Amino acid sequence: MNRRAFLKRTIGGLFALLGIGGSTYYYARHIEPAMLHIQKETIASPKITPAFNGYKIVQFSDTHIGFQYTLDQFTKLVKKINSFEPDLIVFTGDLIDKPDEYTFNQRLINLLKNLQAKQAKLWIYGNHDHGGYGTEVIKNVMTKGGFQLLQNSHHILEKNNDRLLVAGIDDAILGRPNLEKAIMNSNPDLFTILLAHEPDYADTASQYPVDVQLSGHSHGGQVRLPFIGSLYTPKYAQKYIDGKHRITKKLTLYVNKGIGTTRLPYRFLCEPEMTLYTLEQQIS
Repeated sequence: MNRRAFLKRTIGGLFALLGIGGSTYYYARHIEPAMLHIQKETIASPKITPAFNGYKIVQFSDTHIGFQYTLDQFTKLVKKINSFEPDLIVFTGDLIDKPDEYTFNQRLINLLKNLQAKQAKLWIYGNHDHGGYGTEVIKNVMTKGGFQLLQNSHHILEKNNDRLLVAGIDDAILGRPNLEKAIMNSNPDLFTILLAHEPDYADTASQYPVDVQLSGHSHGGQVRLPFIGSLYTPKYAQKYIDGKHRITKKLTLYVNKGIGTTRLPYRFLCEPEMTLYTLEQQIS
């Protein structure tokens, strides 16, 4: 039995065991996956300079377009993201669920182009982006959509002579992540944000001059049951599943629940999520 069949039987069995009827199944299959929760977070640090005080960053992740998530739904997401007038947009991986089976088209590129950020649009690979021979195809689509890839590299944001660093690593499962290379020749005194698809990578990132890590991959567990929690999370998303985690005194991790679904088309007690971060200069 493959993993998808196992998960399907397991979830179906648990629903039956808990007496969850057809209406709840319908909700988990059709209602909650179409919802959108806006998670708002304030990131405060004395390393954030005056020019970046109030700076707005939108993170979206794990759209998995093609598996239950459509371009019509993505159109609504684009409008919602633009409504916040972000300074920076970051995408933390897994654009298409199965790149080798998806029919790419200009509409997807146009939607990516329509995402508006005042300074930059940055992205990193997820495991599904590399999977299904998608590495170059996804890169081409994202580039045409106006996004800059951070693959073991970094980007310096400048505003009124102040600077902020955003680094990104390759996917930890199917790529070759190298954080040392990503921040090579950078100034450790700059406030540094790391984009890493898999949240459990934070334990490694804690050994480097990184202040914040933004991740996805986990889908927040996608299906959660009362008293049980998440039924399944993928590799490298088993320690940190969702929300905010203080890894060390220096490093804070934020895990986004993602937009789409994968393997099974359900969400239960785990709404799709995009995150709006506001930077705040902390006066020490």
